[in-house]
Amino acid sequence: MRSAALLSFVGVVLPLATACGPGGPDFATEHPRIFVAANREVLVANLATPAGERFRAMVDRQVGGGDIYGFQAWNAALLGQLTGDAKYCAYAVAHIDREVEEALDAVDDGKAPPVAHDSYLGVGDRIGDLALVYDWCAGTVGGKRAKWLSYAQQAVHNVWNHATASWGGTKMPWSGWAVDDPSDNYYYSFLRATMLLGLAAHGEQDGADAWLTEFRDAKLADQLVPTFDRELVGGGSREGTGYGVSQRDLFALYALWAGSTGETIATMTGHTRASMVAFLHATLPTLDRVAPTGDHSRDSTAALFDYHRDYLQQLIALFPDDPVAPRAQALLDTCSVPRMGQQFMYAHDFLHPGVAASSLDGLATAYRARGIGQLYARSGWDAGATWLNLTAGAYTQSHAHQDQGALLVYKGGWLAYDPNIDSHSGLRQEVEAHNLVRLVDGGASIEQRTGTDSELVALHRGAGYLHAAARTTPAYRNHAKVQLVEREVVYLEPDVIVVYDRVRTSAGTSQVWQLASPTAPQLAGATATIANAGHTLAVRRLAPAGATSSVHDFHRADGDYTGGFRLDATAAGGDNRFLHVLSIDGAATNIVQVGEGVTLTAGGRQIAVTFARDAVGGSLTIDGATVTLAAGLDALGE
Repeated sequence: MRSAALLSFVGVVLPLATACGPGGPDFATEHPRIFVAANREVLVANLATPAGERFRAMVDRQVGGGDIYGFQAWNAALLGQLTGDAKYCAYAVAHIDREVEEALDAVDDGKAPPVAHDSYLGVGDRIGDLALVYDWCAGTVGGKRAKWLSYAQQAVHNVWNHATASWGGTKMPWSGWAVDDPSDNYYYSFLRATMLLGLAAHGEQDGADAWLTEFRDAKLADQLVPTFDRELVGGGSREGTGYGVSQRDLFALYALWAGSTGETIATMTGHTRASMVAFLHATLPTLDRVAPTGDHSRDSTAALFDYHRDYLQQLIALFPDDPVAPRAQALLDTCSVPRMGQQFMYAHDFLHPGVAASSLDGLATAYRARGIGQLYARSGWDAGATWLNLTAGAYTQSHAHQDQGALLVYKGGWLAYDPNIDSHSGLRQEVEAHNLVRLVDGGASIEQRTGTDSELVALHRGAGYLHAAARTTPAYRNHAKVQLVEREVVYLEPDVIVVYDRVRTSAGTSQVWQLASPTAPQLAGATATIANAGHTLAVRRLAPAGATSSVHDFHRADGDYTGGFRLDATAAGGDNRFLHVLSIDGAATNIVQVGEGVTLTAGGRQIAVTFARDAVGGSLTIDGATVTLAAGLDALGE
């Protein structure tokens, strides 16, 4: 009886022989073709390091009869290459052959094999694993060669020809989800299967070389690169930080290709390097979690995990001489995941020796990832720093949320957060779950729509302050009852945030200024106080005076939530202006509304912030010195 093996290929990144000359790719004719030949000496030496010994011990447990979750046969095949011990390739070949037989049994029964499940999401895992074992254990595959390659060839063919896909001569078309969307995590799985099969079977199977062209030219150069250069300037993923971490699989392909062909493709788009910078800024000061943007199905809390470590390790490996790399290494060395925690990820600590760490201090304290619509700011790079995040940009991916204009605040723990963190599903996309002004018509929230582009229209950095303004009206896609939605923020370092919202909706609607928190806000008139992680956030509403405050309990209202609360300030629809001062640990005192602005004292400074009622901009006065706040975008550092 054949046993099925559940594989979860997580990518191989080799920080070793990734340099190349000015020419194109050079494809090896002899096995091993995929990166081992160029890196063997260093890899063999790395086996003697603690990470190498840990990796080898894990593989030995599996080969010796263990059942390690997510184990991949390429782990054993790699050890076979590096040690010459035949037991490793014997195990790897048997492992893959069982999976191929399982697939062929399904086809014989008139069914699609497991590789086709969930719109071929696992094709990169399964076919990638097969290709690596085929290449690294070529001498022991023997008579299984034709069977393996035929199965793999059909799987990859079906990915790119979804309308005419077939198995065993039976047409089995599928949706073709994401085959032309380089911003979707499925796409990276498709690329992995295509590239690795092409490299492994180069010159051995009709059609194999065509996959190399499909990967390198049709998909990477002609589709992914122009898309990323147009839509993902500044790094990151529009799918958010949950599904966006899957880009580690893409970065893995860049390194595998370079180590196999001598051609660097990571620098074909500026997105790759920028993602290293964006990740640093998206990591919270306590270095144990990332900004909780978009869907988070595996873990709703956005806690750092092996995948995040892998993401950053791969980028360091691709850019080891970049000045940001030692800073990224400092984060890895001091974060909550200083080494891989899951056994199926041990290989990556072995494959990534890293670089000498420096310090996070010295990085900029504000960063804009323009393509994904994220602005990050913090008071410093120490663990106790205040951190905030404003969302304003394209809303185009199915894993993204209705959070245009949302503001998050963190200091030691969450003070203003995304309640998706406290959900079982991690998939709460609706406007009710985000810190913005919610618009209500006929008792139902007016939704933000995918395929829209909100805009950051102001961004200025000065001594001790950050000014930003977001126009999110487009997110409602010309809804008849929505005329204007804008949010303007002045962050007064380190612990005061002034928020001004311009909202205009038709009569009969209502507007709800909302701020979610992990603990219940305590109301006292127009002020709400949120306490968490040893800090307090005072939320003082100055306008509109007639708004009514209330607290929503997420858990009581919806069983998907395990906790979480939301401060609501509700006003009737019309042409309203909301003015709030958010102050951490009593940082702002003597708060007085003056027209469309506020005066206050913070850090011993006398501060006045004014806003233009009907256009973005205003002024900021600190101890008598005034600067103009206007539309326009300043360039921020890294």
